[in-house]
Amino acid sequence: MSLTLATPQAEAPALAPREQEALGHIAAGRTYVQTAHSMGLSKHTVDAYLRRIRAKLGINTTAELTRMAISLGL
Repeated sequence: MSLTLATPQAEAPALAPREQEALGHIAAGRTYVQTAHSMGLSKHTVDAYLRRIRAKLGINTTAELTRMAISLGL
């Protein structure tokens, strides 16, 4: 599955369903701990998901993650 960004020529690498779910929680303003609790995971696992997302998308900040999640409709 390929997710596209707001700009038509740019494409984001595929994100795993759990990565998408974690990204949606963070974009909604939840903390890592709240996200972990909602997903039934440890905060370390959520942190790992978000590090992978940042690496895949070339993103460095939570603000950029949030902007990306909104543009992806998460």
